[in-house]
Amino acid sequence: MKSYIEIHPSVQKALEGIDGEIIVIDNNSSDDSCSMMKKRFPNVQLIQNLENVGFPKGNNIGVAHAKGDYICILNPDTVVAEDTFEKVLAFAEKQKNIGIVGCKLIDGTGNFLPECKRGVPTPWVAFTKIFGLYKMLPKSSWFNKYYAQHLTENQSGEVDILVGAFMVMERVLYNELEGFDEKCFMYADDIDLSYRALLLQKQNYYYIKTKCQKLSIS
Repeated sequence: MKSYIEIHPSVQKALEGIDGEIIVIDNNSSDDSCSMMKKRFPNVQLIQNLENVGFPKGNNIGVAHAKGDYICILNPDTVVAEDTFEKVLAFAEKQKNIGIVGCKLIDGTGNFLPECKRGVPTPWVAFTKIFGLYKMLPKSSWFNKYYAQHLTENQSGEVDILVGAFMVMERVLYNELEGFDEKCFMYADDIDLSYRALLLQKQNYYYIKTKCQKLSIS
């Protein structure tokens, strides 16, 4: 898979000077991804599932093997900047009641991806998204919650929901939340995890001093 070839050099570079590990979950891929991983990235911990167990369970399996104080959920098509982990971890260490931290995401052409910061998608908030009301009244607290427009794309601050392409949190919090809900095969699992962190009175943050590039949109 091209995504592995593109992402891991960036992750390895960003981990230089940090005591970290890379764990890759393969959900029973049918191509030569695993053989390529073993050949090109022998220091990466590769876990090969015998079936496609889905995004939530795959991440839960990976975190169960993790040893660090913090974990980062990272999609294989998401490229991190060289300073991403250093800056995000330094930011997290300064917070008193940290939940989940996400960062600014851009697409393959450099355009901002607004889904990297969102509000809880209540029926009303979903209505404002479906009918485009968030575009008409972006400064109104009644209409701007879907994409957390109380913050601009270049403004760090608290948000409700973060995207699963890039999530950093303490491993103890992930375990307290019992990880992603495995009843969700994919999609909405990041909303659920973010919301359950809020229920524990944790503060989720969107952080803009570094950014990641998502090479495909799913």
